[in-house]
Amino acid sequence: MESKNNKLLEKRMLNSKINVRNPIVMAPMTTFSGNDDGTVSKAELDYYKVRAKSVGMVITATTYVIPSGKGFKGQFAAYDDSFLDSLKELAETIKNEGAVAILQIFHAGRMALPDEIPTGQTISASAVAAERPGAMTPRAMTEEEIQDIIKAFGKTTELAIKAGFDGVEIHGANTYLLQQFFSPHSNRREDNWGGNLERRMNFPLAVIEEVKKVVKEKAGNDFIVGYRFSPEEIENPGITLEDTLSFIDVLSDKGLSYLHASLSDFWQGSMRDKSNVEPIITKILNQIHGRVPLIGVGSIYTADDAIKALDAGVEFLSLGREIIMEPDWMTKVEMGKSSEIRTNLKKSDRELLKIPEPLWNAIMNTQGWFPIVE
Repeated sequence: MESKNNKLLEKRMLNSKINVRNPIVMAPMTTFSGNDDGTVSKAELDYYKVRAKSVGMVITATTYVIPSGKGFKGQFAAYDDSFLDSLKELAETIKNEGAVAILQIFHAGRMALPDEIPTGQTISASAVAAERPGAMTPRAMTEEEIQDIIKAFGKTTELAIKAGFDGVEIHGANTYLLQQFFSPHSNRREDNWGGNLERRMNFPLAVIEEVKKVVKEKAGNDFIVGYRFSPEEIENPGITLEDTLSFIDVLSDKGLSYLHASLSDFWQGSMRDKSNVEPIITKILNQIHGRVPLIGVGSIYTADDAIKALDAGVEFLSLGREIIMEPDWMTKVEMGKSSEIRTNLKKSDRELLKIPEPLWNAIMNTQGWFPIVE
């Protein structure tokens, strides 16, 4: 094994006692491949099994905490006890390979699929449509609905505990409901849940509080609670980096196990201010100031890419597209074969790489998403 890669093999600790065998994390990526009844499919279990065998931690594709929150076709569900056996299978599949198993939980809000939710009417902080073609205008949530969804995050956390997961990641990124409450674009409320920056934090903070309460009652200090966030929005008004740094300052003192940035490129500067080229990740790390571990992400392909990113100061590094293309990424690093890491997809690779067919079709039909060769 190349000595320069030793940094990729160093163990990490979460919650001061949970051993993670290395800093490489499988990023949460939807598979579109769940069964029609909302359970995890055999193809998904096979997909996770081959990718969990050497990474330190696996964060699953996101699952929805209440029927109104479904954001993808073929998304597996986790909103009541009928899904418990399915969730147990997923947790066991990941943990049996030695990785820490994290269930990502969310509500899609105005990004939910009208045809896939009970009423056909999306909901959000306010009745403001997303800036995308054909977007439905959501209905502003009532106080009762807000409280119900907060409780639903707690219920799904309890299911994750019963199923044997090591933790949950609260999905507050990628334009979904928690981000919608934080965003001045989607949140025009003037009550306790909106109106200024501090009140726009209240909904995600209430979800965190509920999740942590359930964890304290049902699991104790060993259970991981992470939070994922997107640093900026391009909409006006939209989330600014200054907004996010203020939020991170609050989140860093909430007793979370980790924070997880959502970035397309680890080293990217501001999307909103193109003249501001200082890496966002550097500003985030400076704001956290060592109070909580940070998972970085974004266009990391090779071992050298990963080492450079870890040297920036993040404790963990999540790989998304690269782990889809190369399930044996960490194994090849461990064996001193990092030069053999696959960094593109061949059109004949699907069965070899255990990629579920719906995910494969999405990859093949989305130009520019993955590097594809004949």
